[in-house]
Amino acid sequence: MTILVRGGTVVGPTGATRADVLVDGETIAALVEPGSTALGADLAATADRVIDATGKYVIPGGVDCHTHMELPFGGTFASDTFETGTRAAAWGGTTTIVDFAVQRYGERVQDGLAAWHAKADGQCAIDYAFHQIVGGVDDESLKAMDELVAEGITSFKLFMAYPGVFYSDDGQIVRAMQTAAGNGAMIMMHAENGTAIDVLVKQALARGETAPIHHGLTRPWETEAEASHRAIQLAGLTGAPLYIVHMSAKQAVATLAQARDAGQNVFGETCPQYLYLSLEEQLGAPGFEGAKWVCSTPLRSRAEGHQDELWKYLRTNDLSVVSTDHCPFCFKEQKELGLGDFSKIPNGIGSVEHRMDLIYQGVVDGRITLARWVELCATTPARMFGLYPRKGIIAPGSDADIVVYDPAGHTSIGFEKTHHMNMDHSAWEGYEIDGHVDTVLSRGTVVIDGGEYLGRKGHGQYLRRGLSQYLV
Repeated sequence: MTILVRGGTVVGPTGATRADVLVDGETIAALVEPGSTALGADLAATADRVIDATGKYVIPGGVDCHTHMELPFGGTFASDTFETGTRAAAWGGTTTIVDFAVQRYGERVQDGLAAWHAKADGQCAIDYAFHQIVGGVDDESLKAMDELVAEGITSFKLFMAYPGVFYSDDGQIVRAMQTAAGNGAMIMMHAENGTAIDVLVKQALARGETAPIHHGLTRPWETEAEASHRAIQLAGLTGAPLYIVHMSAKQAVATLAQARDAGQNVFGETCPQYLYLSLEEQLGAPGFEGAKWVCSTPLRSRAEGHQDELWKYLRTNDLSVVSTDHCPFCFKEQKELGLGDFSKIPNGIGSVEHRMDLIYQGVVDGRITLARWVELCATTPARMFGLYPRKGIIAPGSDADIVVYDPAGHTSIGFEKTHHMNMDHSAWEGYEIDGHVDTVLSRGTVVIDGGEYLGRKGHGQYLRRGLSQYLV
């Protein structure tokens, strides 16, 4: 089947241009000047379908490189399955996710990966890939890292937080980084000082401080900045590339920026919640409401200016990617596991459906450029994790993952409005976006069009990834 996306403005990481996009089967066949007959025919007359994009942006489908579908955490599971989560992603203009397969203490890495394939294969509405969490660094798991790189798993996540669950000590981190330096893989780091946080949590609970806001107060910016600095130093020691996930504290990103200025192969991501939400307004909501916004790293104080600084770091490319860290939990039955003890609230916010809209609002508000929006949400994550140019760009030969985005449209976010995630609330209730996802193609198949979901589970294909294209 051939599809012509006609009359729109194609936006890529280097700018915008008027062009028609010809799709042939699952891939992009050509970009041509509007109305051109350069390919020897009137494309609008010969295409099987014409999509009118007049007055709209035509952008590559979003690549969300940090999601957690069905993740076991805190005695429960993330509420989105791979089916429901990828369907919601499609609604929001994301056409590829990279989720995290989990290896826990005492498990074989390969068994953890197999378990995630069992969850995802045949269920996804859009294409998907995996990072691998290494929860137990030892001789066997280090050997598995080499084996998995050859199989298209080219990034491995470690945790400086959660002692007794995922935590790696500095010696284990050094060994994993040495392995990555040898095989070209990217080390992804959850950078918080988990042992210090555990002391602060215990002390807070002993004082009777049990409300959700204390989740943030016991994970102060110093614990993120210190761990980020330590991870960067260990990466420099070993020569490993480092990608620090979900950065929320301006002081932590300042440490990252300093290392980048010195030429070190270190990268950072942030998430919409850290750009818009705050400790005072959301975590400090009356009663137990703040539990809806418990995530780690935590929301930061607006009075301290973290949000504005993160937007600045997105402009300077010291923060390279906006992902979601999508890890949703329902308020009833799941978040309420932490009633009377904030440390038992499952950590996570649902955003996979709203990332493209929320970051586009940054364009409208003059915080980033149109090209930077595409770069942060599609092109850079594809390049960072070995999916480019198959993903992240509108170009001949690339997958026909295409979003027609209407800048004159409007999106009202809320549980009763635009919400397709498997949750009983929206962390983004009441947010208004000056733009709208109109049509979404995944590998040449229209999955969203005119407010209707046309996709299906099982359409999504598993992606073997190459090495990061940002490493020197």
